[in-house]
Amino acid sequence: MPERFKSLEEILRTEPGLKGLRKIIKSSDVVLDFYKIFPDLKKIAVPKKVDKMFLKLKVDNPTWRSELKYREKEIVDKINKYYNEERVKGISFTNR
Repeated sequence: MPERFKSLEEILRTEPGLKGLRKIIKSSDVVLDFYKIFPDLKKIAVPKKVDKMFLKLKVDNPTWRSELKYREKEIVDKINKYYNEERVKGISFTNR
C-alpha cells in the first residue's frame, strides 16, 4: 500500500512513463490558448497544431502570411513567455 495517494495531476506531472502524454498536452495547450494570447488574430490565422515545436497556422491571405512571418520571433517569444517555458521554436504556414 502506498504511503500516500497521488492526485492525477501529480501523476501526470511526475511519472516518467507519461512524458509523451505531457508533450501532447503542452502542444494542444498552445493551440487552445492561441486566441487568449493573440485575440487580434482571430480573423487572420487559425492555429492547427504544434509539430516538432513548430506551430502550424492556417493563413489564407498571402499578405497576412508575410506579415506574420516577419513577426515570427515576436509571436514565438510571446507564446513561450505566456507559458514560462519553450513550447514553440518557430511557425509554419498553410492555406489548408
